[in-house]
Amino acid sequence: MKRTIDFFFAIGSRYSYLASTQLESLEQEMGCHFDWLPIDSTALLEHRGVNPFMGSPISGQYEWGYRELDAMRWASLYGVPFREPRGRVHFDPRLLALAATAAKRLNHVVACSRALFAGMFVEAVTEFDESECARRAQGCGINPEIFRTELSSAPTAESLQATLERALLARVFGVPSFVVDGQVFWGNDRLILLRNYLSAHAGT
Repeated sequence: MKRTIDFFFAIGSRYSYLASTQLESLEQEMGCHFDWLPIDSTALLEHRGVNPFMGSPISGQYEWGYRELDAMRWASLYGVPFREPRGRVHFDPRLLALAATAAKRLNHVVACSRALFAGMFVEAVTEFDESECARRAQGCGINPEIFRTELSSAPTAESLQATLERALLARVFGVPSFVVDGQVFWGNDRLILLRNYLSAHAGT
């Protein structure tokens, strides 16, 4: 039986995007399975009461220029495209979280999340509204009207809230986060530690 790893991510997170590009190969290598769990990272930070992205950067790692350079370096290492969205894309984090949650409820979370990530960090999309989300869902084989209905439904909002509560219960404090065997691995750069853990606990 494959070991399942919870993957908490946000579409507007550059490091969630970068990490997501490595999951398929990691699944093949380690014989594991990632459960894609979209989350509104803004709500997560609000719950903690501290948002390092608001106001003046609390350290150099949160300065936009450094974050862009760091993301470009990771993209180069992974051999994947990356385009910094700052100042280009207008989006509502909750809408994107709901869009990915709706896709999950319709059994297309991986494909649709990848399409949303592409719009955010690869393509020249300038605004992510409901129509753009529906268009990308349609490209993944989801009927756009069914998607729109699911996007605005109470069960989808409840599912998103349940994911937030699940993340908090697991002691997740940021995205991307990977949870396996009750342990949290936070950040794209922790994938190497996750790989090491999976290798050390193979078959357990």
